[in-house]
Amino acid sequence: MAKTAISGIAPFFIVKHVPTALRFYRDRLGFDITFQGPSEDDIFFGIVQRGAAMIMLKDIGVDPVPNYTRDIKKGIARWDAYLHVPDPDALAAEFSSRNVGFFQPLMDSDDGLRGFEIKDADGYVLFFGRTLDG
Repeated sequence: MAKTAISGIAPFFIVKHVPTALRFYRDRLGFDITFQGPSEDDIFFGIVQRGAAMIMLKDIGVDPVPNYTRDIKKGIARWDAYLHVPDPDALAAEFSSRNVGFFQPLMDSDDGLRGFEIKDADGYVLFFGRTLDG
């Protein structure tokens, strides 16, 4: 039996304030806001998308807990999301032109990856990159 394709995955981040998180992803990282609501005067859920990458954001009245803030083997599991990017150098240049601060700069890692890390408005760490072999 052939496997049915899966076209993407979307992390679900708990945030302090959805409109602030939406603005960060739109204005700083170039994502499109595909949903915010449930109504214009009560926005506690939102979705951003850029290409096949989608992130869901929700305010449920608790503080966000990004992975790097947890006491997990001294920071080994600090990413909250990995976003595959065929050309991380070009994306890093785009983000630099928008004055986005890098949590970790563009580099080749000991793990065989080329990319960089961004910390979002709520402290979630996103890695943008690819394997060194392509």
